[in-house]
Amino acid sequence: MKILVLAGGISTERDVSLASGKNILKALKDCGHNAKMLDLFLGYQGNPDTYFESGEDFSNIGEIGLSDPIIEEVKASRVGDRAGLFGENVMKICRKADIVFLALHGEDGENGKVQASLDTLGIKYTGSGCLASAIAMNKYVSKQLMFANNITNAEYIVLKDGKCALPPFGVPCVIKPSSGGSSVGVTIVNDINEYEKAVGLAFKYENEVIVEKYIKGREFSVGVLGDTVLPPIEIIPKAGFYDYANKYQPGATVEICPAELTDEQTAEIQKNAKAVFDVLDLEVYGRIDFILNEADGKFYALEANSLPGMTGMSLLPQEAKAIGIDYPALCDKIVQLSLEKYK
Repeated sequence: MKILVLAGGISTERDVSLASGKNILKALKDCGHNAKMLDLFLGYQGNPDTYFESGEDFSNIGEIGLSDPIIEEVKASRVGDRAGLFGENVMKICRKADIVFLALHGEDGENGKVQASLDTLGIKYTGSGCLASAIAMNKYVSKQLMFANNITNAEYIVLKDGKCALPPFGVPCVIKPSSGGSSVGVTIVNDINEYEKAVGLAFKYENEVIVEKYIKGREFSVGVLGDTVLPPIEIIPKAGFYDYANKYQPGATVEICPAELTDEQTAEIQKNAKAVFDVLDLEVYGRIDFILNEADGKFYALEANSLPGMTGMSLLPQEAKAIGIDYPALCDKIVQLSLEKYK
């Protein structure tokens, strides 16, 4: 099968996307597919008709850095017209694939715009559709839906257009861009004097910011693969919180899967994960993050990931491995489940 792994782009998670894409590419080749990878933003200046016979070599992709990439430098590196998200020949090459494996992360890859563009051209792709992707990526909208469906999550306020209002629940609180990922621009504020600076940091990334009441407790994530809810994984950073550096630097975080929970707790968090997955209308696969509140013993849903990371340190592959699904089999399963959407 011809599969195009679409990665890169110009979100703050560009480096994570490229790392995911490189792993997915190898896995699909190991499964016997004719797989090629392409950078969404940089595109390809050669002949699109022969991409699956030649294509570009992405073997030089390095490790993920300690911080998110400088996107202006990426934009400056594109040959030709730098306007728009899609690089030269991207759509032409996508149309030659049997299916496009979306290895994109961050706003531009997960907010539904890429999915909608592929839909209009009748191009098949992995994961959720454009509407569910947009809903899951926007923390404000997804939190509203969770509250409306009685899914426990943290109290919050929304700030827009650079305005800096104090939340009624005070500090400690968590400040984050509404549509970001990989904890880029996220700050845990413990002192009111830190609040304005943290809000300003979040506004550097977008003009809508979420301020959540801080929930102290253990952090977990639960993947969903088709109709299967995967075992929960516990995330324990050795220092600080689960930020960009702790997510992607080897040895920075202890991850335990299956998580050390009672049978009742495991059943509860898995039930909650599937509820979030269904409420947001996600398809094929996803991952839901939770905090187990040490004050009341309840699981609080943090957010949903419609295109979970697939790097060497990512959580979803670890959860799948815990039930006997290795990395190549996981990638192949995502392809097969995605193709079923189009039958």
